Amino acid sequence: MFPGDDDKWHEECGVFGVFECKEATKLCYLGLYALQHRGQESAGIVSFENGNFYVVKDEGLVSDVFNPENLSYLKGDTAIGHVRYSTTGSNNIHNIQPLYAETSKGKLAVAHNGNLTNAYSIYKKLRENGALFQSTVDTEAILHLISLSPEKTILGAIQNTLAQLEGAFSLLILGEGFLVAARDTYGFRPLVLGKLKDSYVIASETCAFDLIGAEYIREIEPGEIVMIDKENGLTSHRIPKTTRKALCIFEHIYFARPDSHIFGDDVHMVRKAFGRVLAEEFPIDADLVMSIPDSGNSAALGYAQASGIPYEIGMTRNHYIGRTFIQPQQKIRDLDVRIKLNPIKSVLNGKRVIVIDDSLVRGTTSKQRITAIRKAGAKEVHLLISSPPITNPCHFGIDTPKREKLIASQKTLEEIRKHIGADTLGYLSLKGMLNAIKSQAPEDFCSGCFTGKYPLSIKNKGKFSFESKKIKLYAQKN
Repeated sequence: MFPGDDDKWHEECGVFGVFECKEATKLCYLGLYALQHRGQESAGIVSFENGNFYVVKDEGLVSDVFNPENLSYLKGDTAIGHVRYSTTGSNNIHNIQPLYAETSKGKLAVAHNGNLTNAYSIYKKLRENGALFQSTVDTEAILHLISLSPEKTILGAIQNTLAQLEGAFSLLILGEGFLVAARDTYGFRPLVLGKLKDSYVIASETCAFDLIGAEYIREIEPGEIVMIDKENGLTSHRIPKTTRKALCIFEHIYFARPDSHIFGDDVHMVRKAFGRVLAEEFPIDADLVMSIPDSGNSAALGYAQASGIPYEIGMTRNHYIGRTFIQPQQKIRDLDVRIKLNPIKSVLNGKRVIVIDDSLVRGTTSKQRITAIRKAGAKEVHLLISSPPITNPCHFGIDTPKREKLIASQKTLEEIRKHIGADTLGYLSLKGMLNAIKSQAPEDFCSGCFTGKYPLSIKNKGKFSFESKKIKLYAQKN
């Protein structure tokens, strides 16, 4: 789970799909509810029945967007849903997914998790050929490419389209009587396949399956296109190009929920392994180990078990405010940071404390937390981070600060330690982190945010280059 402060990164979104289930839209709602941690700006569901598509989407949390009335409007036994944080494209009503369009290949809706690094190049080419865009998200380019594909079949058009895309995408495409799930050849973002009785379900994480009682089958493989329809059931196809694997290591560090199974591992167990390696790399004499809740919990438990130092709850988290790092406005994040976590004085007073956090990006809230722990009476505060220093931005679906705002790219380890006010500052080594994951080879992960070495060249850096195309829409609230 996310610690949620302005010292963190922003994950783009989560997707969920159901094929041929009587309660499809309600299950989609529950699936999105389980994936809420992946995006809190907006939510949407598109369903299909008898040639008609039904759409409900709006800004806000899943529980705010949907209600019994609009869920009953979403007719059909097949549906896809999306929760979003805006990595590309500003947050406005046109950008809320799933996106729906009537194309030359039929009516289609698309929900996308990731970031296309060649999106602007595609956009320019499409505009030059007369395409009209309603949003500022790269997902819309996918719909245009499918519509304009010279391939006659929908599968051929999808294969042709996905072969043109560069970067990260785990996506769902809902058509007239079929559902497609696809994952980029690098496999940056997770996408999993499950089954609920005779119905197939697809989600960003397995925690969504647990909520609805679905059985986890397997991951959608990197470069795989899964098509589900009435005539052929489930069939597997490939994107016609090959690359290395580049799984996003930050899914394991803190994006994914600890109860999810992704990239071949249970997230909680991977984070515990990070903590055990931290204990080997940074043996510290202290009275207790605590975490910055919630994403530091598993690593702190691993450190405590490996070191023999007692694990304590040194801070309590207010779960009734939004995850601050997902909030788009800085002043909102600053307010949330001050009210989200509160130290427990009776636990910390007079103690030498090891604090485990998942990452350190800007350093601002780490400084606030350490100050708060000292005010609660801690004699010593040793901050250990269960990931390496972040020195470079991500271009594959994470809305990171620019390089000059990443504290590890601007200051030495000792300068950071002094800045945040810790007695000790230690980062998990890159080698130690990657070797702690047993189900994948170290080279199968993307570690560009730590090394600056990305698995593919970056053509369009930063947010979607045509985001400046402002769109304003007044949405009447019913």
